[in-house]
Amino acid sequence: MRIRRILAAAIATAALAGLGVTGAATAATAQGAPSYVTPSECRQGGGTPAINEAGNYCRGGTYDGEQVD
Repeated sequence: MRIRRILAAAIATAALAGLGVTGAATAATAQGAPSYVTPSECRQGGGTPAINEAGNYCRGGTYDGEQVD
């Protein structure tokens, strides 16, 4: 009986640890992904799409510094 409780606790711990690793990987992916906005989104946010300049970034407004795609 005691072995079953220990085994159940070990399985539950492993399952929770797996969820923690998956959550951390998801958070890292979401933060590391580059952000793109459309020229119209850049304008709606109060910025100016600098499409002809190197990097094609939105200048000013809500999306300042984000790449225009």
